[in-house]
Amino acid sequence: MDLGLKGRVAIVGGSSRGLGYAVAHELAAAGCNVVICARDAVAVADAAARIKAETGVHVVGVPANLSSREGIDTVTAAAREQVGAVDILVNNTGGPPAGPFESHTPDAWTAAVSLLLESVINLTRAVLPGMKERKWGRIINITSIAVKQPVDGLILSNTLRAGVTGFARTLANEEARNGITVNSVMPGYTRTERLVQLAQHNATTRGTDVGTAYAQWEAEIPMRRLGEPEELAALVAFLASTRASYITGQSIAVDGGWIRSLL
Repeated sequence: MDLGLKGRVAIVGGSSRGLGYAVAHELAAAGCNVVICARDAVAVADAAARIKAETGVHVVGVPANLSSREGIDTVTAAAREQVGAVDILVNNTGGPPAGPFESHTPDAWTAAVSLLLESVINLTRAVLPGMKERKWGRIINITSIAVKQPVDGLILSNTLRAGVTGFARTLANEEARNGITVNSVMPGYTRTERLVQLAQHNATTRGTDVGTAYAQWEAEIPMRRLGEPEELAALVAFLASTRASYITGQSIAVDGGWIRSLL
């Protein structure tokens, strides 16, 4: 299937590994020129080199902290100067610490707001004017299954990813007339380093082991297995494509059937 993405420019957040890397690789394979970013300069450079070698497109790796205005300015300036106007924005960052409400200090909440919510708002603010001028754009947020069915022990993520969803749904209404779609994807339990961290946290708090944590998750999933990053990346690439021009304001789960709700 031709997704109509050849020559488009995409920014993908948190993309030196995990879901972000898989998305960046998928978009590059579809012909996008990609700007990837993460805090670790060495990891970003390595990821950019691998994607470029495997896809042949222009890939720019930018070390940046998306929790800060300076980091967002750095990423968007690199896109503008090295590859051109941004057509596709994939908002993605690492997850905040696990734990119940009383385990998180006010500073932890402030950091989580900057990481999960303000990064989305500020990156969107940076690229939206150009999309409106060209009457074409795709904004895709990687959120979580916790948006529809909160996950115990993840109060920071549950709260703030729901905020991203409200922002995205409202923005979708505002920008639909300008040829800009805004959607979110909700990954379920997917085989990434973040899941390793959660498994270790669960094992410690419950007095079990990491293998037990994985087995419990798999037992909750109708497919009886964890997801792979590439499975989510395929959906993101489709939502970014010309084929998905009439899909906006949606939150779509990639979770093996974990969410039990009808809608």
